[in-house]
Amino acid sequence: MKITCIIVEDEPASQEILKHYIADVPDLELIKVCNHALEANELIAAQPVQVMFLDINMPRLSGINFYKSLQHPPHVIFTTAYPEYAIEGFEVNAIDYLVKPFPFERFLKAVNKLKEKLKSLPALPSGNYILLTADKKLYKVKHEDILFVEALGDYIKVQLDDKTIVVHETMQSIQKQLPESMFVRVHKSFLISLDHFQYIDGNTVVVAAKSIPIGQTYKSDFLLRIQKG
Repeated sequence: MKITCIIVEDEPASQEILKHYIADVPDLELIKVCNHALEANELIAAQPVQVMFLDINMPRLSGINFYKSLQHPPHVIFTTAYPEYAIEGFEVNAIDYLVKPFPFERFLKAVNKLKEKLKSLPALPSGNYILLTADKKLYKVKHEDILFVEALGDYIKVQLDDKTIVVHETMQSIQKQLPESMFVRVHKSFLISLDHFQYIDGNTVVVAAKSIPIGQTYKSDFLLRIQKG
């Protein structure tokens, strides 16, 4: 499975170099190039990202301050023209720190460090359930019982047939725990069960009698998924 990544960089020339480097590594899948931290913040909240190639010296919000602001940050490889930021970069557990201009060989070394880090992480539970903490209780929730998941600010509402569980999580972290074969993102605020959706009406999908909006960003992927069955 490919490693999903984004570029967060405000300089077009540096963006192009990173895009070419990423394209030359078969294990990497570039999701998007973000021109600033706020754009990256919106994307990370909307879909899972495993690593950011993150510039440090950017307008409005520095790369390091942006990374520190994330509740559940992806892995990060910092890129910058200023080597004096290296110590601060490693203090936030960066995978690596690339000083511009860096050759492809140095970029590949950083990617290999990332691969080793991912290999060392504990595997996600292989069972047919997830564990959710809410109201000082630990709930065991089977995948098949989840109708949809809705983002509510800093919280997530997991809707079951017989109850609603609200947890202090992000949509990204919940989506990572659920099998891709059973769930699909239809909106930045909604993840639905493919088994439980009833019908589509224009830009709305109905799940358990609830009308859920379909975002334009997610519509084509959603329609493709249901056609494949």
